[in-house]
Amino acid sequence: MSTEISTAETKESVIETTSNLPYRPRRLRRSETLRRMVRETILTVDDLIYPMFVMEGENQRMEIASMPGCYRYTLDLLLPEIAAVYKLGVGAIALFPVIPEVKKDETGTESYNRDGLVQRTVKAIKETVPGIVVITDVALDPFTTHGHDGIVDENGVILNDPTVEVLVKMAVSQAEAGADMVAPSDMMDGRVGAIRQALDAEGYIDVRILAYSAKYASAYYGPFRDALDSAPKFGDKKTYQMDAANAREAIKEVELDIAEGADIVMVKPALAYLDIIRQIKDKTNVPVAAYNVSGEYAMIKAAAANGWIDEKKVILETLTSMKRAGADLILTYFAKEVALMLN
Repeated sequence: MSTEISTAETKESVIETTSNLPYRPRRLRRSETLRRMVRETILTVDDLIYPMFVMEGENQRMEIASMPGCYRYTLDLLLPEIAAVYKLGVGAIALFPVIPEVKKDETGTESYNRDGLVQRTVKAIKETVPGIVVITDVALDPFTTHGHDGIVDENGVILNDPTVEVLVKMAVSQAEAGADMVAPSDMMDGRVGAIRQALDAEGYIDVRILAYSAKYASAYYGPFRDALDSAPKFGDKKTYQMDAANAREAIKEVELDIAEGADIVMVKPALAYLDIIRQIKDKTNVPVAAYNVSGEYAMIKAAAANGWIDEKKVILETLTSMKRAGADLILTYFAKEVALMLN
């Protein structure tokens, strides 16, 4: 009897306590319709940019082992894939080339070849799918024998200013081919200003610059380097990419790039750097992009393949977290999958 009284008294006490709550947040969670109506962050297909890989040859599509579901395409097969992606509502692609070893050299001269793989691909895309925004990568690592993003001297030092000179030629050649946006990802000092000045001087005043402003020396890039066969042949990239421990430095890099003419700034990687995205969003007035990089993609794919997670739900939750942190645009290898899900 005493137990029954005690239980009753406890229930009565709880009722009295909760009945006086001034606000009950759960009221707005009780149905899917309500949850949608009050949702603070909405992920849409308009937020997505699809990174894609192009290679020389014909009629080939090669899956990247460390990035299941991602492929290297020859140009003839890339074009219909881009058309399909655009039809799903994805408005932009980021283009990355797989350059044959025979065309690589110490200074990346193939990068600004007017008849190079990137330049030919951009022209073909703009002729076939004119409405899609084509973003081209401006960095030397796919084009150099040593795999670094810059010119290297005899002591193994990556040279800043000589590298910028090549990056400028590369960006102008991409603009000439029809690129809507160039994206310097090299992290050399002063390259955004030099590229902006050169583009304007050549009459490409409407070609935008998406600056990889806060690009960290990250372990999350491994699968991407597999895709392009662009891993550095010696050392690492820590003398030009940012230290993972630094946040204030990211703000400084962003401020410099905006002052030099960047139209959009980017944080790369995204998932381990959501705090950086938030800080940059709070301190700037330009669009902020986040790169959901290859390692982040591969981890989700691997966990899903083992049955450890619900792949679709984790993809949407992950990308939503990036947008909630402040990203206006998200480069993601999940773009096509997400477009299918959202449609």
